[in-house]
Amino acid sequence: MSTLINKVLFTRAGYGLTILRIFVGIIFAAHGAQKLFGAFGGYGIAGTAQYMESIGLAPGHLMAMLAGGTEFFGGLALIIGLLVRPAALGLTFLSLVAIFSVHISNGLFMANNGYEFALALLGGSLAVLIEGAGKLSVDRAITD
Repeated sequence: MSTLINKVLFTRAGYGLTILRIFVGIIFAAHGAQKLFGAFGGYGIAGTAQYMESIGLAPGHLMAMLAGGTEFFGGLALIIGLLVRPAALGLTFLSLVAIFSVHISNGLFMANNGYEFALALLGGSLAVLIEGAGKLSVDRAITD
């Protein structure tokens, strides 16, 4: 196997990272489904695109597709444990954009639409990016 591919897929992380990865993946995939499909009370592409435009992220349709796609497919990647480092990199970037474009001016706490929740997801994404997928993952099965 190529050295680059092995570095991307390799993990020494244990079961704890596996659990964190799956829970963070579920949250991201659900948020992506809200944006892309209008699932779970979401607004779908059209509503998300309109919101993105309203906060200055233009073109709104493209931004909605990028954000929703990154959350949904990145979340699925975390859940199954396949290519988790590239997925976590995308989710890390997405979380930073959410924090600095939407939540930072509202302070820390979620009660005021602050960045508390996005910060927690950022931490989970960074942990997966650094440590890899963990013991129970497709990535680990490929590299063993």
